[in-house]
Amino acid sequence: MAITENKAITTNKKVLEFVEKQIELLKPSKVLWIDGSEEIYTQLTNEAVAKGDMIRLNEKTYPGCLLHRTKPNDVARVEARTFICSKKEEDAGRMYNWCDPQEMYAKLNNIMAGSFAGETMYIIPYSMGPVGGPISKIGIEITSSIYVVLNMRIMARVGKNVLDALGDSNDFVRGTHAKCSVNPDDRYICQFPEDNTIISVNSNYGGNVLQGKKCFALRIASYQGKNEGWMAEHMLILGIKRPNKETVYMCAAFPSACGKTNLAMLIPPKSFQDKGYEVFTVGDDISWIKPGPDGRLYAINPENGFFGVAPGTNKKSNYNALMSTKKNAIFTNVAINPDTMEPWWEAMEKDAPDKKKPDFLVDWTGKQWWPGMVDADGKEIKAAHPNSRFTAPAENCPCISPVFKDGTPVPISAFIFGGRRPTTVPLVYQAKSWNDGVFIGSIMGSETTAAATGAVGVVRRDPMAMRPFFGYHVADYFQHWIEMGEKTPVDKQPKIFNVNWFRTDKDGNFIWPGFGDNMRVLDWMLKRIDGEVDAQDTAIGYVPYSKDIDLTGLDNFSEETLKEILVVDNDAWKKEAEGVKEFYATLNVGGKMPKILLDKADALLEKVSK
Repeated sequence: MAITENKAITTNKKVLEFVEKQIELLKPSKVLWIDGSEEIYTQLTNEAVAKGDMIRLNEKTYPGCLLHRTKPNDVARVEARTFICSKKEEDAGRMYNWCDPQEMYAKLNNIMAGSFAGETMYIIPYSMGPVGGPISKIGIEITSSIYVVLNMRIMARVGKNVLDALGDSNDFVRGTHAKCSVNPDDRYICQFPEDNTIISVNSNYGGNVLQGKKCFALRIASYQGKNEGWMAEHMLILGIKRPNKETVYMCAAFPSACGKTNLAMLIPPKSFQDKGYEVFTVGDDISWIKPGPDGRLYAINPENGFFGVAPGTNKKSNYNALMSTKKNAIFTNVAINPDTMEPWWEAMEKDAPDKKKPDFLVDWTGKQWWPGMVDADGKEIKAAHPNSRFTAPAENCPCISPVFKDGTPVPISAFIFGGRRPTTVPLVYQAKSWNDGVFIGSIMGSETTAAATGAVGVVRRDPMAMRPFFGYHVADYFQHWIEMGEKTPVDKQPKIFNVNWFRTDKDGNFIWPGFGDNMRVLDWMLKRIDGEVDAQDTAIGYVPYSKDIDLTGLDNFSEETLKEILVVDNDAWKKEAEGVKEFYATLNVGGKMPKILLDKADALLEKVSK
């Protein structure tokens, strides 16, 4: 039974004006306000299943879980089609596509006009962060996609109580999603930071259309934070409790494929568990950070769920993430076992069916699949798309922090930056000051491989892991970091560290074991925060003495090996410093780069050249 329209659930004139304007443009047949009731979600789920847009999974083993398939041309975020539409091109920065706002509005309106004909318009009021929280913000997303509604229910706090908290305020982000014909040639993901507006067209893939996530929580929010004195960062938040100590909270930023989710949900080694160490997940992807009344920086995870990559997630690689998917989750573009109606992806805990048997899976496109299948060019066919996803409620995570559940902002004692570097960058080092830490974050990145780009050893800089997510000029973003440090008393500034789990030997094998053993490095950071251990003073910062990293229970890994990946090679860092200066030069158009950072790049080159 199709859902019928309902009455507006707010009297906020600005919200109603926005909705009426979009109704006039999009021409829906019905309008439905998402009030957060179970009745609406149940009816929408039933409707999506009846239409074939969603597939119910096994109610015994995956209760409340659904599978969705996107079109093959709509499977990932599209940086080339993502725009920051500021009034001045220079305000969008050097890392983003830009278009004049009025020109882009006209283009998008032309694409969207009448595209909801025969469909229901869903109006989703949502809060990023706990409803009414001190660091929370509100958005309205308009869509005709039930997939978006059901995912936003997981990823944000949705319902009438959000509008009640908004009251008569105009402080909300206006979002419109029109899937249209899902034509990639007319696909645009646009942020208008000066207008608090997001518009995405011709996509129905999560990263492009769940607007509370990257579009709002990073691109728009980073601009809001600059203007309002807070920070929106592409950072996980985790809490670590040592025996007889208070829980210490850290934020960490990593580019993709650098172990971010695994660190957020880290399970300590047995030797640490036996001592009483505990790790809690506050957030796996985004942090909103604001000064508190005591002068410290406090953070929340503005999201309500996880939007994780499925392939490679298993009990060994990330047990807590896998367990998060076991109920009330939505899977996008994974494979399915038609006999058990359970999801499957590469490197899951269960083996694929034997290709010699008649058993088969249904791949992410809906076709039969066996292991060993190849395409016409002899290339292996994957059952799940490499970027297939799960959307899972954060409350499902076995190690979710109690403070996430009650929405309390947590005091941040450390920021961690890291990339994938086979050489040069040591396992861990600490910045000597806040501004040194800003410098470290601004130059972070990962080295390319031949398989990825055809070039080996090229460092792709990804400042603070924000390269795809800046809402304004990157140089102004760096300046905002510097100013946030100036506003924070020195004794209350978080310590800043850099890690590199990915040093390799001559054969290309990773030296550091990673995963749960990263706890050993975090433990050294905690000791540094508490002033319990000294460190080596090097050209790049403070590096641990090998004796101060606990290797108890780590077989086949010696202190001598540890020393090798803690070495600071000045010759290698000279090349690194030269690369940093070249990178900064690309950002310094118009002289916007902070002089503090330019000076630090010069100082680094001088130090390592001696």
